[in-house]
Amino acid sequence: MADVSGNYRLGPGAGRVIVKTSRAGLAAKVGHDLELELTRWSADITVPGDDDGGLAAATIGAELDLGSLTVRAGSGGARPLTDSDRRDIESTMRKILPGGGAATFRSTRIIPSAAGGAIEGTLTLNGRSQPARLQVANPAPGRYRGAAPVVQSAFGIKPYSGFFGALKLRDEVTAEFEVDLSRP
Repeated sequence: MADVSGNYRLGPGAGRVIVKTSRAGLAAKVGHDLELELTRWSADITVPGDDDGGLAAATIGAELDLGSLTVRAGSGGARPLTDSDRRDIESTMRKILPGGGAATFRSTRIIPSAAGGAIEGTLTLNGRSQPARLQVANPAPGRYRGAAPVVQSAFGIKPYSGFFGALKLRDEVTAEFEVDLSRP
């Protein structure tokens, strides 16, 4: 594995943070499974050298501006997702997430493996903190991808529901990230 020791300050120029939703309910065929991108986020990563613990001793902190969630794609549904649909969805998200919302993640433990590993930490969202575990892959030197499930109700967020409950957003969404440590 290539040496990635150092201090990193990352943002959208060095990667992506995506939230994937799926639908439920009797009218699920009408709605769309969404891919939402956070366009404003930052992460501070410190990776000590191998003599000081290397990846296992790394620390990660991230700040996520949920007010920057943008609809990137929608699959399924009775008809294709339109620009008007995107605007309506983004407006609804801002109502569901009080004040646009912010989230933070702080690592508590890094578990490296040859293929990537896991990052354990605390996710704080909507004023509530919960443990989180991101499964991580290392597809190329300095590149990392990861994902974690997030249960909205655990953070006091009521998942979207429309058409008198016939169309619902599943309570669990998936947060994914991809970063390239070679890109500042």
